[in-house]
Amino acid sequence: MKKSLLITIGALLLFASCQNLSQKGVLVNNIDELNKSIKEASPGDEIILANGTWKDVQIKFYGIGTKEQPISLRAETPGEVFIEGQSYLHLGGENLLVSGLYFRNGYTPSSGIIRYKIGEDSVANHSTVTNCVIDGFTQPSRLTSDRWVEFYGRHNQMDHCYIAGKSNDGNTLMVYHTGNENTNNHHQIVYNYFGPRPRKGGPRGETVRMGNPQMTPGYVNVSNNFFDACNGEVEIVSDKADYNTFRNNIFYKCEGSLVLRHANYGTVDGNIFIGGDDSPFYGGIRIVNTGHWITNNYFYKIRGEEFRSPIALMNGIPNSILNRYKQVTDAVIAYNTWVDCKSPWQLGVGQNRASAGVLPASEIRSLPPIRTTLANNLIYNTKEDASPIAKHDEIDGILFKNNILDNNGSVYSDYGVLRNEHVAMKRVNEWLYAPLESQNLFLDDTFAGYDFKRIEKDLFGDSRAEKSRVGAINNLTTAEGFVIDKKKYGPDWYSTDKVPTVPNMLSATSAAGELAKTIASAKSGDIIDLSDEVYLLDAPLKIDKEITLRRKGENKAQLIYKGAANTPAFEMNPKGIIKLDNISIKGEKNQLAFAPLAENMSSAYYLFLNNCDIDGFDYVLRASKGSFADSITVSNSNIQNCNNGIVLAADEKGDYNAEMVTFENCKFTNIGQNVINFYRGGYDESTIGGYLRVLDSSFEKCGSSEKSGQLLKTRGIINVDISGNTFRNNQVKLIALLWGEKNNHHSENVVTNSGIIKVEQQLKLDILY
Repeated sequence: MKKSLLITIGALLLFASCQNLSQKGVLVNNIDELNKSIKEASPGDEIILANGTWKDVQIKFYGIGTKEQPISLRAETPGEVFIEGQSYLHLGGENLLVSGLYFRNGYTPSSGIIRYKIGEDSVANHSTVTNCVIDGFTQPSRLTSDRWVEFYGRHNQMDHCYIAGKSNDGNTLMVYHTGNENTNNHHQIVYNYFGPRPRKGGPRGETVRMGNPQMTPGYVNVSNNFFDACNGEVEIVSDKADYNTFRNNIFYKCEGSLVLRHANYGTVDGNIFIGGDDSPFYGGIRIVNTGHWITNNYFYKIRGEEFRSPIALMNGIPNSILNRYKQVTDAVIAYNTWVDCKSPWQLGVGQNRASAGVLPASEIRSLPPIRTTLANNLIYNTKEDASPIAKHDEIDGILFKNNILDNNGSVYSDYGVLRNEHVAMKRVNEWLYAPLESQNLFLDDTFAGYDFKRIEKDLFGDSRAEKSRVGAINNLTTAEGFVIDKKKYGPDWYSTDKVPTVPNMLSATSAAGELAKTIASAKSGDIIDLSDEVYLLDAPLKIDKEITLRRKGENKAQLIYKGAANTPAFEMNPKGIIKLDNISIKGEKNQLAFAPLAENMSSAYYLFLNNCDIDGFDYVLRASKGSFADSITVSNSNIQNCNNGIVLAADEKGDYNAEMVTFENCKFTNIGQNVINFYRGGYDESTIGGYLRVLDSSFEKCGSSEKSGQLLKTRGIINVDISGNTFRNNQVKLIALLWGEKNNHHSENVVTNSGIIKVEQQLKLDILY
C-alpha cells in the first residue's frame, strides 16, 4: 500500500512537472541554445531567455506561428534579461511574440536594435514586441546613424515598451514603406513610453517617422503613447505616408511638433500637448499636404513659433518635388482647444519669398493653404496674447467658422475670424481647463461642416452626437475625472518615475591627486568644496557625471594646469556636467581649459561657470568633430590672455557643436582670435539651430590675430542676441555679421574703436537635401 502510494505521488509529480514545463517552454542559457531553439520552434512554442546579462548577441528570430499559437521569445523574468554590448533582435516570419527584454549598455552593430525584418528580404508579419525597454543603447559616435526600431512587413505591433536616450543620428522608430510588402501595413504603435530624447544638434533626430516621401498608404495607428521630453529635433513625429492615425497621445514638454510632413489624409485626434514657461521651443501640430483632420486636441502653454507653432499651417512650393513642401489643401481643424499658448494659430508658415535671391526657386514657399476649414475651436488665455493669429501669408483660402477667443478680456479683431467672448472656465489641474456646463451657451453654437459627423467623440471620449460644444471638451464632469496615469504606458515592470537624489557634500585639499580622486569616486550630482587656495593639476580632470566644484568665501580657488601640451584641464566626457563657482583656472598657451573627447562623444556634455577666471590658455573651449554641448552658460566671469576663446565649429552639413550658449556679465580681454566662434553649416530647418546670447558683457583688446576680421562669428546660427555689451579697442572690422531673416538681434551695445555690427537680411547657405 505504501509502495503504491509512493508510485502514485511520483506519477502525479512527474505529470505536474511536465505540465509546468509545457507552460514555461524551453529555457535557454546562451546564444547557441537560443539559435537551436529558434530553428526547431513550431507554432505555440515558447523560448525563454534565462535571467542575466546576454552580451554581444545578434538574435535572428525567425519562425512561422499562427494567430492562435504564436511562437514566443520572452524573458524568464521581465526586466531581468539584459541585452548588452553589440547586440540586436531582428524578427522574420509570421505571428511572433517578444516580451520582457531590457536593452542597455551597448549599441547595435547593424541597422535596427529591434527590426521586423531579417537581412534583405525576410520580413515579419502579424508580430508583436511588448513589455520591453531600450534605454541609452546609443552609438559611440553621435554622427553614426542608426534606427532603434525598424518596422517592415504588415500588421506588426509594438506596445507597452519604454524607449529613451537616443543621442546619435537617426530616427528612434522608423516605419519603412519600401516595396509593396511594406505598404498598407496597418502597424500598431500603442501604449508605449517614449522617454527623453536629448537635443541632437543636427537633423535626423525624429522620435517616430513613418515612410519616406513616397506618399504611399500606411494606415498606421499611433495611439495612447506618452512622449516625454522628446527634443531630438523640430519633428517629434514625422509622418511621410498616407492614412495614418494619431490618437490619444500625450506630448509632455517636447521641443518639437507632430508633423504631417509628406503625408495625406492623416487623422490627428484627441491628443494632449503640455508645454510650459521654461522653453520657447515646445511645439504642437504642423500641417503640410492634403486632406488632414485635426480634431479634439488640447494644447497648454505651447510657446513655439513658426515650425514649432501650436498649430502651423504651412505654405507650399509650386510644383514641389516629393521631399519638399506641397500646398495645404482640404484640411479640417475643428473642435480643438488652446490654453495660454503663444500665437496659437500660425498661418502660411514658411513663406519665404524674400529669400528668392539666395535660395533656388524649388525652395520658395509661396502657396498659402486653400480649401481648408478652421471651425468650432476655442482659444483661452489667462493673460492677454497680443497676436493670437500670426498671419504669414494670405488667408482667403481658409474658411473660418464659429471660433471662440477669450483673450483675458482684451478684444482681438484682426482679420475678423475670431469671436470674442468671456468663457467661464474651471481649472481642473495644473494644465487642464474646461468650460463650465451651466454657462457658456454660445459654445453650443457650432458649425456643421462637410462630413463633420465623423467627429463622433470629444477629447475624453464623450459623444458629440446629441450635444457638441466648441473646443475639445464636451463635458466638464468627464474632464474633472481625467488624470494622466503614467503606469498605462511602457512595461509594467519598469518605473519611469525619477528618483530624487540628495547630493553629497564633499571636500578636496590641494594634496597631489586628491581632487582627481575625489571627482572619480563622487556620485553624479555631488558638490566638492575646494578648501585650499592653490591646486596644481598635472593631468586632465575627467568629467563624466554631474560635478560641482566651488570655493566658499571671497577668494577664488586657483587651479593651475601643468598637463601635457594640447590637453585640457577639464576633459568633458559623454553625459559630463561641470559646474564651477568661484574658481580661477590658469594654463599655458599650448593647453586648453575645456575640451570634449576627440572621438566617441556619444552623448552631450554641459558646462556652467559662475564667478570664474580663465587665463593664459591656447583655447578656452574647443569642440571636436561629433561633440555636442547641450548647454554652455558662463556668467560673472573673466576670460583673458588666451590665443583663442570658445570654438564650436567642428561639424558640417547641418550638425553643430552646441545648442544653448550664454555669456552674461562677462569680461573678455586680450583674446587673440575666435573670441566666440559658433558655426552651423548648411541650410536646414529641422533643428533649433543654435541659440547664442551675449549679454551685458565687455570685450577689450581682442581680435589682434583674427584673420576673418570678425570678433563674434555666428554663421548659420538661427538664434542670436547680442545686447547691452561694451566693445572697446578690438582690432576687427566687424563685431558680428547677423542673419536678419532669422532670429538674430542686437541692441544697446556701446562700440568704441571696434568695427561695427552688421545685419545681412538674407544669408546664402548650402542646401543639404
